[in-house]
Amino acid sequence: MSKFRSFLLKDSTFPLLVALAAAAIFAGTHMYVTHGVGAFNEIYIVQMLDEGLQKGDYAAAAAFSTGFLIARILEGPLVGVLDIGGSLLTGVGIGIPALMLASGIRGPIDNFGLALITGGLIGLAIGIIVIGIRKLMPKGISSSGTDIMIGAGNATGRYLGPLIIISSISYSIPAGIGAFIGGAIFYKIDKPIAGGAILGAMILASFFPIPV
Repeated sequence: MSKFRSFLLKDSTFPLLVALAAAAIFAGTHMYVTHGVGAFNEIYIVQMLDEGLQKGDYAAAAAFSTGFLIARILEGPLVGVLDIGGSLLTGVGIGIPALMLASGIRGPIDNFGLALITGGLIGLAIGIIVIGIRKLMPKGISSSGTDIMIGAGNATGRYLGPLIIISSISYSIPAGIGAFIGGAIFYKIDKPIAGGAILGAMILASFFPIPV
């Protein structure tokens, strides 16, 4: 266990962790563009991308989300926290895909395999940049916590739990029951309700799938 912990705290491991997260997030955007579900973002941010998909104007999604990405990459080495919501979910999940779509580059977004590879490479680059900035900072100014990747979160997250439960019920009764039970368990142990609702819905829905 101590070897695994020391491995996770190495500077060289950080870009790998960011690459894995970014690959999943970029693939989630691929799922949304091709199937209408799967984006790892708040509703109003996904709506910006949706407007671009419908009207062909990706300026709002690209400018807003890419700005978040740049700000969070610069912020990470200073405060020791890489905000997953701003840098990865918003920047990698919406900003970079919007830039690609605006430039006519659809391959990495339309193909699931390419989406994973593209997201992984983007995440790897972000991780290397963050660690590089941290290494180059003068003594006494750098933060020692950059090798711990966490999400800062925001107040709107507390409302996602009930919305997920309602959406699960509309999908199927077993998924709704699972989401309710999972949310109740996570609430009891003082954890985010959204996580419990998602896990509960996935578990029960896998036992009672809806035939296509």
